[in-house]
Amino acid sequence: MIKTLPDFPWDLLAPYKHQAQQHPDGIVDLSIGTPVDPTPELVRRALAEAADAPGYPATYGTPALREAAAGWLGRRLGVTADPAAILPVIGTKELVAWLPTLLGAGAGDTVAIPTLAYPTYDVGARLAGATSLAVDGLLGLGPATPKILWINSPSNPTGQVLPAEHLRKVVTWARERGVILISDECYAELGWEAEPVSVLRSDVCGDDHTGLLAVHSLSKRSNLAGYRAGFVAGDPVLVKELLEVRKHAGMIMPAPVQAAMTVALEDDEHVEEQRARYARRRESLRTAFEAYGFRVDHSEGGLYLWLTRDEPCWDTVKTLSELGILVAPGEFYGARGAQHVRVAFTATDERVAAAVTRLTG
Repeated sequence: MIKTLPDFPWDLLAPYKHQAQQHPDGIVDLSIGTPVDPTPELVRRALAEAADAPGYPATYGTPALREAAAGWLGRRLGVTADPAAILPVIGTKELVAWLPTLLGAGAGDTVAIPTLAYPTYDVGARLAGATSLAVDGLLGLGPATPKILWINSPSNPTGQVLPAEHLRKVVTWARERGVILISDECYAELGWEAEPVSVLRSDVCGDDHTGLLAVHSLSKRSNLAGYRAGFVAGDPVLVKELLEVRKHAGMIMPAPVQAAMTVALEDDEHVEEQRARYARRRESLRTAFEAYGFRVDHSEGGLYLWLTRDEPCWDTVKTLSELGILVAPGEFYGARGAQHVRVAFTATDERVAAAVTRLTG
């Protein structure tokens, strides 16, 4: 099985990281979107208070957690969700990697993914023994009928936000063909120049979640990447199938994390504070990169700037590494990214300021 997987792409960045580390003021690593700000105090307190957890937790999650997730979907995304059709997961990367397998995909099945995409969509298809097909829109599928179709808005890496009208067309197309549509909405609360829309919203799917799954993460909005806290919601039948398989496989979120996640989903104040941090960093970096000669494409939402100087992406990576700035080559996300780089604005304020100085000084 391991032979079917691609090489881990970030290993290719090692020499450029070494170059960036030689800068007198140290490296500014903007290559990976890992949170750096503190986990909210109320979340840490909830985790500690639930630390005495000798028994096995429920794979299904506590009723309080599922109620909190449903409340969050309604309050923040305008989605009417049944708590019974919500399932906590051990981080959404795990879910993305295993969903094709959990949903029964295998040899002879096709999993359609965006042309520019987070690499784990392809990895998930490979783990299931299915074939991944990268397409730029429904027309690219032609007569093919995949078992699963992935969409991602706001997109990683491009930051593109898909409008409700487009999502309605995708939902209709998938339902006419019996295709399971999975929407990765992990950046749903990070819209900047466009408002992200959930595939589960009534003006998209008509109050019917049949054939639809939406994936959500607390890693970015609550700085919980280290907690591995996320959930999937949507079609009650599909969620029940996932629950049954995950019970057998022991895919259970720890009880203290369930308690912490519940509190995080019930509180909006810490999310607004984090959004404000990201907004400031995004604006500073965008202004500096544009002054250096870059063009920003898409980037309406999410945690990244999708930048280009209309040159090979590895040339851009090299140039920036000589300034002590490490970025991700767009090629990591598909051939169409060959002239772009992805820049995360998750670094600390101090490191963002250092990057701005190097780009504009």
